[in-house]
Amino acid sequence: MLQIAAIATGGNDMDQMLSKWQPTALSLLRFIIGLLLFQYGVAKIFKFPALPYFANPPPLIMTAGAMELVLGALLMVGLFTRPVAFILAGEMAFAYFIGHFPKGALPLINGGTAAIAFCFACLYLATSGGGPLSLDKMLRNKD
Repeated sequence: MLQIAAIATGGNDMDQMLSKWQPTALSLLRFIIGLLLFQYGVAKIFKFPALPYFANPPPLIMTAGAMELVLGALLMVGLFTRPVAFILAGEMAFAYFIGHFPKGALPLINGGTAAIAFCFACLYLATSGGGPLSLDKMLRNKD
């Protein structure tokens, strides 16, 4: 019963148990964010899957799709993580303010929730790096 109380109050055991997984969780976050952005790039550039709102995208959307395709792939493998994530955070901020904010101020109403989440996840990755399971880490260890 004492352990449950310690866990509920954020005891040291819980902190120690979870904190050892933080580097791996960072690498997993980087991969998943990259994969999700990559899928948007595939949908915009290659029209797969065929989605009605990406049927005839304007040039700005195609440019965003190319960035998401290439930079999302780099994020998945963890190569140049910090600059790539910083660029993607900026792209997501632009996506929100250009594509979503004009439809209303609240993300729940204007459909911009994903753009905001991607923006801040990428901003976090830009500050924290790619984690231990990344090409950045492998290349750094070879020097």
